[in-house]
Amino acid sequence: MFPNADERTLAWAYEMALHPITGTINCLALNGKGEMSGVTTTSGLAWKIPGRIGDSPIIGAGLYVDQDIGAAGSTGRGEENIRVAGAHSIVEAMRHGMTPHDAVLDALKRVSRNFNHDQSRLKKFDLNFYALRQDGQYAGGSLWNGSVRNGRLVRKKFSVNDGGSSRLEDCMYLYERSA
Repeated sequence: MFPNADERTLAWAYEMALHPITGTINCLALNGKGEMSGVTTTSGLAWKIPGRIGDSPIIGAGLYVDQDIGAAGSTGRGEENIRVAGAHSIVEAMRHGMTPHDAVLDALKRVSRNFNHDQSRLKKFDLNFYALRQDGQYAGGSLWNGSVRNGRLVRKKFSVNDGGSSRLEDCMYLYERSA
């Protein structure tokens, strides 16, 4: 089908089709004055359906910030995040006393409930939530513990900088995949 493409290019295209790069990044920040900010950038789903915008530009789905409570954002399958208004749901859960960890887990459970907790359907995608509370507590969580790449499980992590050196921390997760 592609007579001008060499084997290396075809192998790369095949790998990209199987594991597309989406490029979504969420960043939540709390400065020394206690001011919060957040951003979720995305290149969107690779080879997306024309007209699909994803969750990043939808307030309360891909990002939500409330100066009095905290901030939340996400990466992953935007359609599922939109259905639970993920970022807003997480901030509201923190408003009602949940820790960032519990609020993220609660949002992941909402997504799972939309699929009747059917792991065979849920395993077709992933969704990650990040939360930062106004007091500096934070959490990162994922629907799955990681993704399988080249036959091995790559665990989900998120980046943290709380005034010192930046570091990666493990995401909590709802379900486990195996390699």
